[in-house]
Amino acid sequence: MIKDTDARAQEGIRLASTKANEADQHAIDAGNKAQVAQQTATTATNRLTTVEQVVGNIDQYKAATQTEIRFRPGQTVLSQNAKSALDEIATPLKSQRGYIIEVQGFSAGHGTAAIATSQKMADSVVRYLVLNHDIPVYRIYVVGMGNAPVQTADEQGGKAKRMSGGRVEISLLKNDLEQLATTSNAPVPASQDQAAQPK
Repeated sequence: MIKDTDARAQEGIRLASTKANEADQHAIDAGNKAQVAQQTATTATNRLTTVEQVVGNIDQYKAATQTEIRFRPGQTVLSQNAKSALDEIATPLKSQRGYIIEVQGFSAGHGTAAIATSQKMADSVVRYLVLNHDIPVYRIYVVGMGNAPVQTADEQGGKAKRMSGGRVEISLLKNDLEQLATTSNAPVPASQDQAAQPK
């Protein structure tokens, strides 16, 4: 009788110990899941903050690169050097978003003739970008400036001057949309159950 009672007591102790261990393990698992949930919530909050900042700046474009293409007097056809310069601008854009391209043509001469020539030069740049690099037309802003004075980087005194011959200024501007895409694709912490010049 005593032996039976002792055996039952030992079995009860063993079961109680097992249940206590299971309870401890459940508590540990719950703590781990809570920690992962907190990390996920923090990541989501950080992403939301980034998205809000990016969306707030979506219309604010900043100059990324500026390129000058020169034309011989009276010419509106792109030289091989000009095409190579445009290739360098356009090739990296194939996988990018959040950019626009400003194309401004400048021509020697006077009046409407200069405006028409500058527009033709600018159009030749746009045509090359669209046909050869599939740049969407809606991303390009083009204008013929005629013989309007232009500012060059090597000028002294900061005064604009009129150029001889023709030239087109290409400005690549970007906003924060690419940053938004990068943020959206960032990994989220796994749950505890899943963790393991012309020629």
